[in-house]
Amino acid sequence: MLDDLTTAASPATQWPAAYPHGYAVVDVETTGLARDDRIISAAVYRLDARGEVKDHWYTLVNPERDPGPVWIHGLTSEVLEGAPLFSDVAEEFASRLDGRVLVAHNAVFDWQMIAREYARAEREAPVRQRLCTIALSKELGLPLPNHKLESLAAHFGVVQRRAHHALDDARVLAEAFRPSLRAAAAGGVRLPLHECRPLTEWSDRPAPHIGRQAGGSHDGYRPTSWRPSRKRPACPYPNPGRYEDGKPLKQGMRVAFSGDTSVERELLEDRATEAGLHVATSLSRVTSLLVTNDPESGTSKVVKARQFGTPVVDEAAFGQLLRDVEPADE
Repeated sequence: MLDDLTTAASPATQWPAAYPHGYAVVDVETTGLARDDRIISAAVYRLDARGEVKDHWYTLVNPERDPGPVWIHGLTSEVLEGAPLFSDVAEEFASRLDGRVLVAHNAVFDWQMIAREYARAEREAPVRQRLCTIALSKELGLPLPNHKLESLAAHFGVVQRRAHHALDDARVLAEAFRPSLRAAAAGGVRLPLHECRPLTEWSDRPAPHIGRQAGGSHDGYRPTSWRPSRKRPACPYPNPGRYEDGKPLKQGMRVAFSGDTSVERELLEDRATEAGLHVATSLSRVTSLLVTNDPESGTSKVVKARQFGTPVVDEAAFGQLLRDVEPADE
């Protein structure tokens, strides 16, 4: 459903020319936080260049599986059973995102869930950049006790009516984002924008179909984290040092990843491990190579790579290098 809203005009102030021309403030509720979890509701508030609300949109989505933590989001199997599939709303959802920067609280999570749903639907979300309001609040130095949405809302006097309801969470975030954006513009703050790359190769695991819950839980629901830790086997080869441009990778080299990749991160890491490389979760002075498609981003790994002089290559170049990894010294 769509509801056009009337908002007051933005004050006539000097506005940074490099700022985006429009934003899509997004919130999605999901069956859980893992890679194979699904979206069950989504909301989008479209904003103009100065953060004024133009309209909003909300939909339920049938995840074709157990709805997960109903005690959090309140969406039961009965409610979702007659909802459209994601593939049914993908085009309308895309029209709300098209040409705008995706804004979300912990934006990497929302974007990853959206990217996976579009991959399943064999489509591509028209999103090229995202902005995380947690990162923006840090850039602005807001005196928040923590990085919860409720704390950001309270700071700007925004009243939250239905926490964990996609439409109300998106409204709250839109109302808190407007003064954040204006504060950034007034202070000449560089917005923490990150590239969004659609998934072209990914893996999924079958999940139980949508079913009924007994009480507040369901046998098919697995409480997990977004990227559950995986115990990888220790790399059996010593680190031969840094990667040198024009030369092959060598077994034992420590490789770190940063930012979005077209091939799902876990698949890339698996391939690196299978080739005899050491997949590092952080970047240090002994890291051999950083793989990133956004070398100008301000992520901690990119910043450390600059400080340490760590070589950097993009995903495509890394894929080529993986084809011919040199054996470790005997």
